[in-house]
Amino acid sequence: MRTLTPALRSALVVSFLFAGLPALRAQSNSSEIQALRAQIEQLDAKLRILERKNEIKEEAAATAASTTPKITINDKGFTLASADGANSVKIRGLVQLDSRLFFNDGGGVVNNAFILRRARLISEGVFAKNYSFQLVTEFGGSAVTIQDANFGINVAPSLQLKFGKFKSPVGLELLQSDSWTFFNERSIVTNLVPNRDLGVQASGDLLNGTLNYTLGIFGGLGDGGSTTNADFDNEKDAVARLIATPFKNDAGALLQGLSFGVSGSLGREKTAAGRTAGYRTDGQQTFFSYAASTIADGQNWRFSPQFDFRNGSLGLLGEYVVSAVNVRPSATGLKTELQNKAWQLAAGYVLTGESSSYAGVVPSTNFDLAAGTWGAFEAVARYSDLRVDDNAFPVFASAASNANRAKAIGVGLNWYLAKSVVFKIDYYQTKFGFNVAAPAVPATQILRQDEKAFITRFQLAF
Repeated sequence: MRTLTPALRSALVVSFLFAGLPALRAQSNSSEIQALRAQIEQLDAKLRILERKNEIKEEAAATAASTTPKITINDKGFTLASADGANSVKIRGLVQLDSRLFFNDGGGVVNNAFILRRARLISEGVFAKNYSFQLVTEFGGSAVTIQDANFGINVAPSLQLKFGKFKSPVGLELLQSDSWTFFNERSIVTNLVPNRDLGVQASGDLLNGTLNYTLGIFGGLGDGGSTTNADFDNEKDAVARLIATPFKNDAGALLQGLSFGVSGSLGREKTAAGRTAGYRTDGQQTFFSYAASTIADGQNWRFSPQFDFRNGSLGLLGEYVVSAVNVRPSATGLKTELQNKAWQLAAGYVLTGESSSYAGVVPSTNFDLAAGTWGAFEAVARYSDLRVDDNAFPVFASAASNANRAKAIGVGLNWYLAKSVVFKIDYYQTKFGFNVAAPAVPATQILRQDEKAFITRFQLAF
């Protein structure tokens, strides 16, 4: 019931008063006038009591609304939040089942497989609006591991602090969510950048959101490496990234979805852990690795120009990486700097008209056979090229069992049955190149012919 305002209350009292005027004219007895006044006073008191009861109900409802936690369950996960939104905990998950089929591989390698590529439980939260945490546990593979464990402080839009274990901000495609890359597997360019590392990072948006910077100090990793939960050495890496989106605020501009910039790292590495454990193809087969006795010893650096462009259903992504590492053939051997280089250009087009996004495609309708809706379809293509420094052969790596170059093409189709459910079909073909000292027939079976891999993925991500 609506609260009675003073004006409304007065109007009701006056209406009752006028209703009694004929009686006043007919009877002039003062006692009856007093009785009428008493009735009016009683009516006014009752109206005041009724109004207060309504006020109490509204106050109780408002108090309950301000203290009752909010529970949300949707395709972004399970969220429990305080009524004022200042505190929240979100539980998400990621499951990816892959099928890998290789063609014309010589029959000497057992590589066709079903693989639980990722099985993650993701916990995220915010406290007092400005303090956040993330914990990502990986159950896929042969052992349970902690992928990410970090917390952040939101000082201002121009300054965000992050501490713990998370992705090193060098590779563009690597920084993209594992759920929403164009292809099932990231390109061979990702071989040359560090993965998850322990460190401290500052980042933020400047110039009305058109310029983003990241600066950090990390434990330091070899190419493609991920850290454990400890880093006991004196060698650290400084990492920086600067990304511009100059047309971000120009609504309707052709280049509104363009972002470009550069990233890099500088540090020192030692021991065999400081150089890569191996470079892998799109089919996740190793085509290059250093000799077991080769160690890193000295300065390492990386430099990576990169861009991402989105316009309607079209998405483009490109990056170039130079990774330099100083190595010795043994603890006492002569030190040499090697520079390994790679680049890629990838494209995706959403055939059903939805927008392409770095954060994935959201279908306008979910797959529902009864309703006649099919979700969203995205066609993707990619070319990538990685070259190992020729000075790596034969002192630091065997020319007989390693390729010094991989050129890969990929095409695929992504079917978004819903935002959280995706089916991907990819075909990759990789051609290998070799150092001049390599024999006519490589010692490694997978290098004796082009790699031709057909990989499918069923994914649930929420």
